Amino acid sequence: MKWGWKRHPRLGVVNARRDLVMEIVSQLERLRTDAYAAIEGASTTAALEEVRVAFLGKKGSLTTILRGMGQLPTEERPAAGRASNTVRDAIEEALSTRGDELARAELAHRMAADAVDVTLPGRSMPIGSRHLINSIRDEISEIFAGIGYRAVDGREVETDYYNFTALNTPPDHPARGMQDTFYVVDRSGGQAAVRGESNVLLRTQTSGVQAHIMEEQEPPIYIIAPGKVYRRDVADPSHLPQFNQIEGLVVDKEITFGDLKGTLDYVCKQIFGPDRETRFRPHFFPFTEPSAEVDVSCGICHGEGCRFCKGTGWLEILGCGMVDPNVFVYAGIDPEVYSGFAFGMGVERIACLKYDIPDLRVLLEGDMRFLRQY
Repeated sequence: MKWGWKRHPRLGVVNARRDLVMEIVSQLERLRTDAYAAIEGASTTAALEEVRVAFLGKKGSLTTILRGMGQLPTEERPAAGRASNTVRDAIEEALSTRGDELARAELAHRMAADAVDVTLPGRSMPIGSRHLINSIRDEISEIFAGIGYRAVDGREVETDYYNFTALNTPPDHPARGMQDTFYVVDRSGGQAAVRGESNVLLRTQTSGVQAHIMEEQEPPIYIIAPGKVYRRDVADPSHLPQFNQIEGLVVDKEITFGDLKGTLDYVCKQIFGPDRETRFRPHFFPFTEPSAEVDVSCGICHGEGCRFCKGTGWLEILGCGMVDPNVFVYAGIDPEVYSGFAFGMGVERIACLKYDIPDLRVLLEGDMRFLRQY
C-alpha cells in the first residue's frame, strides 16, 4: 500500500476563509499604524477630534472594516472581533494620551495670553452720576418730604375721567383736543382715537394721581406726585413732548390761600436760594379756584431785567391754586368740611431756571460735555 497526502475536497474553502481572516487582521494593523501617525500629527484638540471621528466614528475606517467581518463564518468571527477590539482600545488610549498633552498645552497658552502684568498702571473706570433731571426731581422731593409730604406714584396710561373729568375739566376744554393729548388707539378699530373719542390716553399731567388718592384716602392728605407726562408739543427751547412733572395736593380742614403762599415761597427759596423772591399772578386752571402762576426773581439780573427774563426781572416756575369744590365732589369729599390747594411744576424747567440753561432740549441730547457740568 502506498502512503501519501490526499487532498481534502474542502481544503480550498478553508484556505480561502483563512486568507480572509488574515486580510482583515492585516487591515486592522495598517489602520492602527495610520491612526498613530494621525494622532501624533494633530496639533490641537479640535484636530484630534477630527482624527477620532475619521477612525472610530460611525462612518470611520474601523467601522468600514468591521462591516467586512460579516463575510466570515461564525467560528472565525471571535478571533477577528478580538483583534478589532485590541486595535480600538489601542487607538482610544493613544487619543486619550495625546488629548491630555494638547489640553495642557492649550491651557498654558491661554494662561500666557491672558496673563495680567501687575506692574502696569490700572485702568480707571469712569464713575457715573445721576442725570440732572433726576437730581432736581429728587431734590424737590426731599424738600417736600422735610415738611411732611409723601411722594406717590401713578399710572402713565390713564383714563379720560381721571385725567380730565375728575379734575373739573369740561368736555369742550382745549386740553381734551387731539392737539394736546396722546390718545391710545383701541384694537377694535382705532377711528375713535382719531376722532378724539378714545377714553384711554397718556397722561398730560400727574394730577390724575391726586384724583385717585382723594378717592382712596380720607383727609388729611399731604402728597406730591412726581412722574413723566406727555403732550403733543413740538420740541423747542421751552417745550418737550415728554417731560417730568411734580404736582402736589393738600386736603385738610381750614386750609387757606395763605398756607399755599407760605408753602411755595418756602419751597422756592429752598430750590433757588434764600435771596430769591416770589410773586403770585392771577391765572385760570379748571381744577383750582382761585388760581395763580408763581414767578421767582431772576437769578442773573436779580430782578433788574435782562435777556434771560425778557426784561421783566421774573421767571415763571409753576401754577397753583385752591382746589375747586367740584373736584372734591367728584372724589366724594365734603367741600363744606375740607379745603385744600394744589400745585404743579416741570422738573426740566426748574433745572433750566436754576442753572441758567437756555434750552430744554439739551437736557435730553446725551451730550456728556454738557451733563458732566452738573
